[in-house]
Amino acid sequence: MTRQIIIGGGALGLSVACHLAERGSQDILLLERNQLMSGASWHAAGIVGPLRATPNMTQLALYACELFPRLESITGLSTGYRQTGGYWLARQPERMDELHRIAALGQHLGLAAEIVNTQTVMDSVPCLNLNGHAGAMSVAEDASVNPVDLCLAYARAAKDKGVVIRENSTVSDIMVANGVATGVQLEDGTTIAADTVILCAGAWSKPLARRAGLELPLQAVEHMYVVTEPLAGNNRPFPVVRDLDTGIYIKGDSGNKLIIGGFEPDAKCWDAFSAQGDRPFLELPEDWEQFQPFMQAALDLIPGLENTGIQRFMNGPESFTADTRPLVGEAPEVDGLYVAAGMNSVGIMSSAGIGRALADWITDGYPPMDLWEVDIARIDPATASDAHMRQRMRESVSDLFAMHWPYKQPVAGRGLRKSCLHDYWAAQGAVFGLTAGWERGLWYAKEQSGREFNYSVGVQPWHKIAQQEAAELCDGVCLVDLSPLSKFELSGADACVFLQQLVCSNCDIAIGSTVYTQVLNDRGGIEADITITRFSETRFRLSSGAASRWRDKQLLRKRSRNYTVTIDDVTEDEAVIGVMGGGATRLLAQLSDTDWSQFAFSTSQLVQIVGISVRATRLSFVGECGWEFNIPCDKAGDLFEAFIGAGAKPLGHYAVDACRMEKGYRHWGHDTGPQISPLVAGLGFTIDWHKEFTGKQALLDERGKGCSQRLCLFEVSGDPLILHDEPILEAGRVIGLTTSGAKGVRVSKTLAFGLVNIASGESSAQTQQRKFEIKVAGACYPATVLLNPPYDPTGERMRP
Repeated sequence: MTRQIIIGGGALGLSVACHLAERGSQDILLLERNQLMSGASWHAAGIVGPLRATPNMTQLALYACELFPRLESITGLSTGYRQTGGYWLARQPERMDELHRIAALGQHLGLAAEIVNTQTVMDSVPCLNLNGHAGAMSVAEDASVNPVDLCLAYARAAKDKGVVIRENSTVSDIMVANGVATGVQLEDGTTIAADTVILCAGAWSKPLARRAGLELPLQAVEHMYVVTEPLAGNNRPFPVVRDLDTGIYIKGDSGNKLIIGGFEPDAKCWDAFSAQGDRPFLELPEDWEQFQPFMQAALDLIPGLENTGIQRFMNGPESFTADTRPLVGEAPEVDGLYVAAGMNSVGIMSSAGIGRALADWITDGYPPMDLWEVDIARIDPATASDAHMRQRMRESVSDLFAMHWPYKQPVAGRGLRKSCLHDYWAAQGAVFGLTAGWERGLWYAKEQSGREFNYSVGVQPWHKIAQQEAAELCDGVCLVDLSPLSKFELSGADACVFLQQLVCSNCDIAIGSTVYTQVLNDRGGIEADITITRFSETRFRLSSGAASRWRDKQLLRKRSRNYTVTIDDVTEDEAVIGVMGGGATRLLAQLSDTDWSQFAFSTSQLVQIVGISVRATRLSFVGECGWEFNIPCDKAGDLFEAFIGAGAKPLGHYAVDACRMEKGYRHWGHDTGPQISPLVAGLGFTIDWHKEFTGKQALLDERGKGCSQRLCLFEVSGDPLILHDEPILEAGRVIGLTTSGAKGVRVSKTLAFGLVNIASGESSAQTQQRKFEIKVAGACYPATVLLNPPYDPTGERMRP
């Protein structure tokens, strides 16, 4: 049996079916509870906007521009695809910073994106009133498509390739046995077996997933647009116009009509499982009170609308996610169950790229590109609660067009995950922010003037505070909140053998030793960045980043199938405090009889501090002498108070990140990932070539022929704000993108990691001799490759 069952006959489900068949799948069954496209697809606005905020999302979106015209030639059916071009409008001057960044990314990826002045836009679209606007970005590839025609073309293409489509077939449950999806049960009790189940039911996906053991942070809301009467004087194809700072979009419709819609704050939640939720082609009641701000914004933008009637008010359900990113991939706890849902109102456009990517993922067993941004394995199950999702809809929908300030923090739906030391950090003045779903102190300030989130596209207001915090590291002691780090206990007769195969470093180490290492895939890419400590012959502790907890857990579970091991997630069983700084040894000696001066780096042992038994591990992510202490939650507060009482000060998350940049430490998910090998990332020192491990052959091949890319640490002149994905240029040509950046807090340098193309056999010294620039918000800044980290390059401060 090789049957693949797709649940949902909207644009996404149909696209997945087409692409699976294109990849050679022979037994595909698509089940639709009502009629094809009768859920949300039929009433979509049909905007095709290929330029997104990141390279991977743009590459996914770009495929629509290729596929939609091709579907017409394949099927003989029109999709209504029409390239009209488009404009992104900015009212706030700061918004231009964002548009400059996105335009540069688009140009690098082959799009005709450029910054233009308002007069240029008004010359092109005379009906627009742009008085008061700061500028705009034009994108020639913006387009529109007819959602109904597109779905019909998808269906024809799928059927022509042998896909069986059954309408009026409601799936009541996804069948799961021993953590594996085995098929579906229909509403009439019929069961259909399958090797793979793909859930593409949009807003209706959540309960099916939940009953199968997967939590999806999805919420349906009432999403509205109006269709006008023909606009007088509009005799040409109307471009896609996004007036970002008012939250509205406008696109042309047939017969010189316009479609006007928007993304509102305080979106109205809708229950997809109410009595009316099963109605096909559902239209919800008109709500002019909710829509009025958008209509007024459109009237301000196009004064001629005052004399133009409204032909139709469309209000239909659309599903949004907690972080406004799609939910795609294999369920972390259920093998063979895949999802493509939560497209945040761009499902028609996304159906092409997401459909192909998921089909490739299912067929090949791994994603065709780095899909961490959309991977459902990023999801904390706690975010899927109905109460939390209702809170998030206060801002999640409007976030799509709202100003994307650097370091912006969400407001709605906070406080889901707090460490057991949360109140203790708060008492020290923590200004909390969300990092990987946890509330952590971004910086510390007790005066109200230092606690405000004053967002900026330039120098960050909190930077001076972060510098002051980091200054304490020189001779004093800082406390770092490390409790959110993912922690897994691995035990069993095969524990060591399993780890030896899992990671690229030698894990058959002495009891009490710690090793930093990488988990690789068969292609040599980095799937996880972890620290392993050996507790006994058969027991190990694995620690990884907070954001990758559910993904790492899935990885460990899958890789350990043929080994006698037990894996326990102990992330929330303990608090973890980092005690770092030049005075750490002196402070700890006041509180404990342990000889801290003889405590070797990369070792771990149980110690007593003020009478509390804790595990101490000699490590440092900030490049100073320090230890990480794992403490039972019921004792953590007492130890925290002891550290504070002895003179330690808190170090915020922003300062920590700047410190890791100053030391050249890589961050998985930003600087490394599944498409980047340790050799490319400068982590070759973690590889033990004398043992076997997953990905070794790929690394041997890469070492033999030479790497084509190198992750470099840059010092950037001119003090720009480096975030990520800024183009790196050489002689005016883009040869890479940045992966992360920060303004130093100890060396006061602007630093960036970036992945650049190199010649085969090119040495690091040769790369350093090249002349680079980094383009940030429309301006180019000289950038120099650093062969050594700028702070304490020899590591002396970490090993006093």
